[in-house]
Amino acid sequence: MKNVLVVGFDTRNIVCSAKRAGYTVHSLDTFRDFDLQNCAESSERYVCESPQEFKQRVPKLIQTRLKKLEPKIEALIPGSGLEGLEFQNLSCPVLASRPEAVKEASDKARFAKKLEALGFSHPRTCALAEYTSLNFPLMVKPVSGGGGVFNRLAQNRPELQAIFEELSGIGFKEEGLIVQEFLEGVPASVSLLSTGKEALSLSVNEQLIGIPWLSRLPFAYCGNISPLKTPFAEEMERISEALVLEYGLRGSSGVDFLLTEKGPVVLELNPRFQGSLDSVELATGLNLFKAHVRSFSGELPEKPAKMRFAGRGVLYSDRELFIDEGRMGVILREKSVDIPNVGDVAGPDGPLTSILAEASSRNEVLKALKAGANRIKTAFGINLPEGPFYT
Repeated sequence: MKNVLVVGFDTRNIVCSAKRAGYTVHSLDTFRDFDLQNCAESSERYVCESPQEFKQRVPKLIQTRLKKLEPKIEALIPGSGLEGLEFQNLSCPVLASRPEAVKEASDKARFAKKLEALGFSHPRTCALAEYTSLNFPLMVKPVSGGGGVFNRLAQNRPELQAIFEELSGIGFKEEGLIVQEFLEGVPASVSLLSTGKEALSLSVNEQLIGIPWLSRLPFAYCGNISPLKTPFAEEMERISEALVLEYGLRGSSGVDFLLTEKGPVVLELNPRFQGSLDSVELATGLNLFKAHVRSFSGELPEKPAKMRFAGRGVLYSDRELFIDEGRMGVILREKSVDIPNVGDVAGPDGPLTSILAEASSRNEVLKALKAGANRIKTAFGINLPEGPFYT
């Protein structure tokens, strides 16, 4: 197998990993980043208003793309935003878990019930209409997907009503939202691979969520640092491996946790490549795309014996920003990925670019991420605080 098509809402990290693994990669997503184009043999961008629209339109887009491409595509690899989508009547195999398993694992309401049945600690969860069964404060989330951008915290009933009105105004229906008890702790994740019969945890990662010097959104995904040193690592890996095998998942998956005073609490299961791909590859030296493909032949890599520290910081814009040659030059001077093209417009509270860093310690990685972000913010006039050093 040599020629592959990667499809998703945002596919840069998968496409570039596939290129480094020696594949001829074609892509279809909604960003078509500058660096993605440098890695892809061909790339196509679909401009849409929301991830929901992309998911609705993508089956036809895939069929059209497969007919156009020569030589023939030998495998389709789905990325973010396509959870549970059924790929029918395709001319190539799909290297992903069964659509039914992906859909069930991605549904936060159904996943909470599964966690309860398995006896794993998790936030109490219910449908929005049943919020009175929980105590405030409450976290409001989409049933699936979102990257934290649409997560909202309600302290009382009027705030909950205001949040529902806001989210319904951008296309969310009541049945598409859940509420959870709000817990405090350190956001974390486990990246792992599975053949469907065996699972292997590769890295326990720190998640950067709602970092003030990267985003104004309090629960937005802002990147990762790998590895996370925690006494809960083995327990988190055991839980994660049990979950992916319970669902029969294959390939790359990730499990999100919150590390509380009482121990790890499971938040979500992401049955796809995760945003931590960059930091995990840099920290472990593994190529995750190659490992993902081989897992479908029943092969798993050796568990990394030694890791260095690596991180990715996702910088968000504070307003609508037009990317001209000068601004693109500023981004290119940093160790950046997810690089916008000249002529692109970053929306208010939308992702602008990402910064990578490698070092011998977590603190050195954080310092490098912050320094790069500050240089871009200063050049662009982005009004995000430097804030206290993030520990």
